[in-house]
Amino acid sequence: MRILLILVSISFAVGAVAMPEWQVTQLDKPDSLRGSAVGPSSLWVSGTDNTVFKSTDGGKSWQDVSVKQQPATDFRDIELFDDQTAMVMGVGSGAQSRLYLTEDGGGSWRLLFENPDESGFFDSIAFWDRDRGLLLGDPVDGYYVVVVTKDGGRSWNRIAKDKLPPLVPNEAAFAASGNTLITGPGGSAYFTTGGFQASVYTSEDYGHSWQRSRVPLHSESQTSGGYALALNRRDQLFAMGGDYRDRPGAYNNLAMLGADGWVVADNGRRGLLTAMACVENTCIASGKTANDISFDGGAGWQPLPGEGFYTLAAGAQLILGAGADGRVGVIGLVPEK
Repeated sequence: MRILLILVSISFAVGAVAMPEWQVTQLDKPDSLRGSAVGPSSLWVSGTDNTVFKSTDGGKSWQDVSVKQQPATDFRDIELFDDQTAMVMGVGSGAQSRLYLTEDGGGSWRLLFENPDESGFFDSIAFWDRDRGLLLGDPVDGYYVVVVTKDGGRSWNRIAKDKLPPLVPNEAAFAASGNTLITGPGGSAYFTTGGFQASVYTSEDYGHSWQRSRVPLHSESQTSGGYALALNRRDQLFAMGGDYRDRPGAYNNLAMLGADGWVVADNGRRGLLTAMACVENTCIASGKTANDISFDGGAGWQPLPGEGFYTLAAGAQLILGAGADGRVGVIGLVPEK
């Protein structure tokens, strides 16, 4: 591996707070990377052509632990349970959407679950713990497919369609970064959708029933709307998005949920955002063309120099980013005392 770039450290005009620096590495396989995860002592990314890489030295070097089984698919999400146990989610029509599991740090993988619907398409996975988790898929029979596991993925059951609101016309879910669906404390879960209306679906009962709310994100085309979700350290919910056909556009791309409902973030409106991650009060939001950084949990934002990433994941002292052409970045952050 070779280090491509170390961003020059700069300071804020106010408060002279030093800007953290990305360390960016180019993987040997120039694949599009859409999944990222951070474990106790490892970093993982996933992407096209069955690609999975992991690092055990904080991102300085990367090992290819890609899935060898066929057919090849695009791993748009990865869930890491510990440094040895990971689940990757492939996307595609019908059986191309599949889950694989490793329990030996990527040394071997086994097929865990395959989409039973010919017209189905997986979008995202998320877990509360090693046993309880959710999978989100594109609509089948007029409703989103929300599938629940209580045994770590050995078995999956679709929730009843009457537990979900009916679809909004021209609504779509985007498998952009592994953050379309997230879980929160106390059995809470959320997923976001787009199209000509941006929405967030919320569950408070481990995914067994859902309510929908509208979100003030850019939603003027079929490819616009909500792309990803995140929680800050106070478990405040953020939704981000835009339009992948107009990545650098100036539009509402980040909203946060407050006591009085959803409000648009004051972040400069710098193009499509597909991920956000936080270490304590420091949060980074990113898309392919730009990064934004907040030092107050997402209330205020400013540009973070450098090319952005499709996906982000946070550890105790770092944020991992992964994006186009096998580009991986690590930014170290010192937790508050």
